[in-house]
Amino acid sequence: MKKIIVLAALMGAAASGVWAQGTWPDKPVTVVVPFGAGGGVDAAARIVLPKLAERLGQQIVIENVPGASGTIGTQRVVRARPDGYTLLFAVASPINVAPLVAPSSVRYDALKDLQPVAPVAVSPFVLIGRPGLGAKSTSEVLAMARAAPGKVTYGTDGVGTSLHVTAAMIAQKAGLALMHVPYKSGPQVLTDVAGGTVDLAVLPVALVQGMAKDGRVQAFGVTSRQRSNALPGTPSLSEVRELASLDVESWMGLLAPAGLDAAVVARLSREVAAVLADAEVLRQLALGGMSPLQMSPSDFTAYLARERGALAEAIRAASIKAE
Repeated sequence: MKKIIVLAALMGAAASGVWAQGTWPDKPVTVVVPFGAGGGVDAAARIVLPKLAERLGQQIVIENVPGASGTIGTQRVVRARPDGYTLLFAVASPINVAPLVAPSSVRYDALKDLQPVAPVAVSPFVLIGRPGLGAKSTSEVLAMARAAPGKVTYGTDGVGTSLHVTAAMIAQKAGLALMHVPYKSGPQVLTDVAGGTVDLAVLPVALVQGMAKDGRVQAFGVTSRQRSNALPGTPSLSEVRELASLDVESWMGLLAPAGLDAAVVARLSREVAAVLADAEVLRQLALGGMSPLQMSPSDFTAYLARERGALAEAIRAASIKAE
């Protein structure tokens, strides 16, 4: 089900980019979040987009279009007119992961059919466990899984998502045989870990931190080399010998249908940079375990191409297929 929320914007600011179809934006802009409300991607969008609406002097309508690892909402944006009024707030799953793990069912090539506009933030994932799991550290989790190959379960937000690929990388590096339990959304996974239905999960820090701090789930380690200020006392998984080479962070950013006028791309890039200089935005991102990430549209494009290559190697090594 689609969930639409209209963000109020200050209407006094004048749009500065004038192009072939007139002054942009002169009506509300829709930003598709291809995941459900309440997840980590949605949380980042709702921190950044209200401020972007103020900068643009127009309403921004956030439209949650979940399903198929983010590809349904992404497909909608790919098919939209490249006029600046339909944009995408996404992560790697529908852009670089899904085309690799399900090439026959993903009907777009994100690197050709979308225009990268601006990254917004980067955040690690975190390995969590259910209450009463019987392990108090990552090393104990690995030992438990080795002692019961194929018996320890882990949940992610679907087959072939960034979370699934990251969990598979952890298992591969540590030489584990785990049982994957795919869900439709991260919040569903978190609920079932807290309830004891599944043993482990890899989820965004922003989604997990509340339950981790309350002791409703155990946070074993973050996937980045650096510890996260949002989870004080939680180590990096790379501090464990078997996972010393692990370093995974998830970007979140703004993209548009390919063919968007260069003046609009440049305007959006400038305004996002201004939003990321706002002290309150930075404070809210930090509370959610996110750090700002800024690049020009061309640098963002090159970044995504490099990520595609790295992910292709990891997915081949882990033999991940969604088909």
